[in-house]
Amino acid sequence: MTPGAWREEEWVLVSAIEHYSYCPRQCGLIHLESIFDENPFTLKGRHLHERADEPSARAEKGVRVIRAMPIWSDEYGLLGKADVVELHGDTAMPVEYKVGRDVGAMHAVYQAVAQGLCVREMLGRRVGSVAIYYGKQHGRTMYELTDELIAETLRIVGEIREMQKAVSMPPPVADKRCPKCSLIDACQPFAVLGASATDRRALFRPMRHLAALPGPASYSTRYTSERRKRGSSSTTRRRS
Repeated sequence: MTPGAWREEEWVLVSAIEHYSYCPRQCGLIHLESIFDENPFTLKGRHLHERADEPSARAEKGVRVIRAMPIWSDEYGLLGKADVVELHGDTAMPVEYKVGRDVGAMHAVYQAVAQGLCVREMLGRRVGSVAIYYGKQHGRTMYELTDELIAETLRIVGEIREMQKAVSMPPPVADKRCPKCSLIDACQPFAVLGASATDRRALFRPMRHLAALPGPASYSTRYTSERRKRGSSSTTRRRS
């Protein structure tokens, strides 16, 4: 794509990259439907970002540190904000802040790589690595800006762009990621997945049809148990 030729729906927010890598449907709910709910995990993340989100530029221990830096890339159609960009001589390094520990997940790394591409284009400086600062361990993990990392990041960007152009909501994952997601109520992953496996119209039928839907076992078990109790009571009353 020629720089500057991106249409409005083709620009991708850098923050969407982590969301999509973790769960495409979460990304769709946030960036297509503008839905975002808080839970303890997002609140902790917001608290950690408070300092990084205050725009500033100053020297810290001999390093020029820019906080809350607006970033964009005409070449890749990216825009957003970097938590921290450190300037070391003729090089630059984005630092993304995360609340937890380093468990080897790459979602935030792809976001930081996109930040690196933007900073490299904007400042004309070499970006050889990016870093993730983990609040729980009070330390950072460094990642070299390799061709492989860049390629994977741009692949995700391309899929987000296609999602935005199609205005199409990705299907739910309905797995172990869901209980900790702040958007579980808006997403309804198990209900939607269950309906797609049988009949979406069942979501709008009376409660007596809920037992037939796949999904959390408690729905069917509780409904069947209550029916048996009511049936047993009715039989007893008729006999008496």
